[in-house]
Amino acid sequence: MQPSDEEPTLKADPFAQRQLLDLQEVDSTIDRLEHRLKTLPEVAALADLAERRTDVSARHGKAQTAVGDLAREQRKADADVEQVKARRARNAERIRAGLVGDPKQLQAMQHETETLARRISDLEDAELEVMERLEQAQQEFDSLTRELDEIDAREAEQQSSREVSVAEMGEKRAAAEAERKLLAEQIPADLLTLYDKLRVQLGGVGVGALHQKRCGGCRLDVGAAELARIAVAPGDEVVRCEECSRILVRTTDSGV
Repeated sequence: MQPSDEEPTLKADPFAQRQLLDLQEVDSTIDRLEHRLKTLPEVAALADLAERRTDVSARHGKAQTAVGDLAREQRKADADVEQVKARRARNAERIRAGLVGDPKQLQAMQHETETLARRISDLEDAELEVMERLEQAQQEFDSLTRELDEIDAREAEQQSSREVSVAEMGEKRAAAEAERKLLAEQIPADLLTLYDKLRVQLGGVGVGALHQKRCGGCRLDVGAAELARIAVAPGDEVVRCEECSRILVRTTDSGV
């Protein structure tokens, strides 16, 4: 796929053309660094931890509510038991002190005292059942609290690791950008513009070495007729791959 008739053939010193290969290597390094930044294992780990936190936090909130509700229920059960015990104690004290002289009233009070004793037993059973539920709810709440603490610790570790990785790649990126700037200054503006345009259009690779009759960009063999044309083309002519349209840089191993 050669340039169209409207697109003039570029001329550039062979050295400048070879500089494109070095520039492509640097640009590919920058692209790899950008990809690694987006796909750091710490990023995936933090996303998983965030999802886990959402689930655990929801269950933690429900457990906290359950503990609060059961604690109130236990306080009420305790108060109910104490209230009935206090009434039974008053009745017993009145009977013991002989303050009830009417036999029928005394019999009714003794009967009530027995009824209160059974009532206390029922209330204490209910109180015990609430205590057991509260203990279970508290255990679940404590377990979820520890799990959230564990998530906090792991998130801190992953964030720290991510910061180290980002800093390291930032240094490599800065070094690559500085190298790119130096290389770009040695390449004619029109050739650099074409290269940048092709990089955008062709997945980040705008140039390839012609190596053993094969395009280093698309990895396809160059046809015999095109090789013959390239063989007689001036050294400063910028040639393009007939298959992928990338810039082809001739080298000592081109096979032409």
